[in-house]
Amino acid sequence: MLNELISANSEQRNQLFVTHAREHNQVWILTDDDGAVMLTTDDEDCIPVWPSQEAADLWRNAEWQHCEAKPISLPDWFSRWTTGMQQDELCVALCPLPGEDGLVLSPDEFEQLLQ
Repeated sequence: MLNELISANSEQRNQLFVTHAREHNQVWILTDDDGAVMLTTDDEDCIPVWPSQEAADLWRNAEWQHCEAKPISLPDWFSRWTTGMQQDELCVALCPLPGEDGLVLSPDEFEQLLQ
């Protein structure tokens, strides 16, 4: 899965993410002592999400080396994270890879994509 993600273009990577997240009924985030790590793109503050622990671990560079990958079930994401992120005016960064921010979606768009 990881090699397939790395070699895919952004559109293929997005589809791989959706397929894998639906199949396993979960997404992965990185956490530290303060909670979910954040990624700032040109316009938005985002919580990055990945389809697997291996993909999330790929993002753990020098700055985020202390972080830990954590799975979030899709039902938990839909019931808690979507609303919380809307209230905090955060977006989702879909499957960023080193050097790429990934597709940025609103929490609603992300939920619709996975349902």
